[in-house]
Amino acid sequence: MINKQVEHVQAALEGVKSGMTLLLGGFGLCGIPENAIAELVAMNVNNLTCISNNAGVDDFGLGLLLQKHQIKKMISSYVGENDEFERQMLSGELDVELIPQGTLAERCRAAQAGFPAIYTPAGFGTEVAEGKETREFDGKMYVLEHAFKADFSFVKAWKGDAAGNLIFKGTARNFNPNMCGAAKITVAEVEELVPVGSLDPNQIHIPGIFIQRIFQGKNYEKRIEQRTLTPKP
Repeated sequence: MINKQVEHVQAALEGVKSGMTLLLGGFGLCGIPENAIAELVAMNVNNLTCISNNAGVDDFGLGLLLQKHQIKKMISSYVGENDEFERQMLSGELDVELIPQGTLAERCRAAQAGFPAIYTPAGFGTEVAEGKETREFDGKMYVLEHAFKADFSFVKAWKGDAAGNLIFKGTARNFNPNMCGAAKITVAEVEELVPVGSLDPNQIHIPGIFIQRIFQGKNYEKRIEQRTLTPKP
């Protein structure tokens, strides 16, 4: 069995350089690769193109990279929870490509599957489709969207083994699975790293063939952006 385990986050991010394109899993602050992001901040790499659903909040998640102006371009679907993201976008400091959320997911999945592009109806007739090829199928218009080309993909899972097999928990099973194998190198950080053979094969969400490096993360904050509670009757 191939052992893909590395001892720490520094080894996991070996080869990351300024100017690269990175895929980062998560939705809001749920299921984000906290350890990998913290290490990118510490490495002080810059001119990054980051592909993620959003940029976290001002002082957490990808917001930490934005604070230090390490990101030159964000490809994402949502801005709303990050004031610094919004400020940099409106001032022209940050190049931003906003795309429909489903299109973001499918462009990741196309890269994962080795497809060069997909056709989607999302965005046809809007600014999203400007300059892009369109085509009619069965009387409905579609927009051609290219698969992402990324150097590294960073994902967060609940459990994993040394072979790279992953299990996600709850809402963390958002963009993370689609980003596995969607870059030249996929790095998985997990809350619990178990011996090969410990995971029930029927429960594995992503097989290890999509993962090149895996390590056990630590000190997860798991922040909640907005807590909504149901009042007691």
